[in-house]
Amino acid sequence: MSETENVVVTLNVNGETHTVLAPPYETLLETLRERLDLTGTKHGCELGECSACMVLMDGEPVLSCLTLSLEAQGHALTTIEGVAKNGVLTPLQQAYIESGASQCGYCTPAMVLSAQTLLDKNPSPTRQEIRDAIAGNLCRCTGYVQIVDAVELAAKRMRESVEDRVRRET
Repeated sequence: MSETENVVVTLNVNGETHTVLAPPYETLLETLRERLDLTGTKHGCELGECSACMVLMDGEPVLSCLTLSLEAQGHALTTIEGVAKNGVLTPLQQAYIESGASQCGYCTPAMVLSAQTLLDKNPSPTRQEIRDAIAGNLCRCTGYVQIVDAVELAAKRMRESVEDRVRRET
C-alpha cells in the first residue's frame, strides 16, 4: 500500500457508525470536520497546544489533531454534537449559556467536553479542580472566570437533581 492510497476507516462517533475512505495519515480532526461534517471540533494550532480539537475517546479527552483516524477505530468517540440528547441541553451546556461562559465560542466545544469529563468523575469539584480539568484548553476571550462559574453551577444543579431523584424514590 502506498502512502497516498485511501484506506477504509470505520469510526463510532456519537453512537453512530461511520465508514469513510481516507488517506492513512489523515488526522481524526480532518475526518470529523471534512468527511463527517462534525464542525464542532475546532481546528486550532495543529500542535496539541490549544486543545480546540479535543474530543472524547472512550470517555477520555484526546487531541484529534494529533490522533490518526486509523487509531480511533474500535473506540467510542464523542464530539460536542453528541452531548445534547434529542435537542435537550445538558446542565453544563445550560450553565454555560447562563453564566456567559462562551464568548467567541471557539474553545467552547472542547471546554465543555473537558468539564463534562470532570463532572462525570467528580460531581463536587472544587474551583481548583475545575481549573485543573480545563487547564489544557486555551480561551482568549473569557479569562476563565465565567467558565469555572458555569462548571460550578452545573455541578450544583446535577447534585440537586440526583438528590431530588433519591427523595422521590424513598
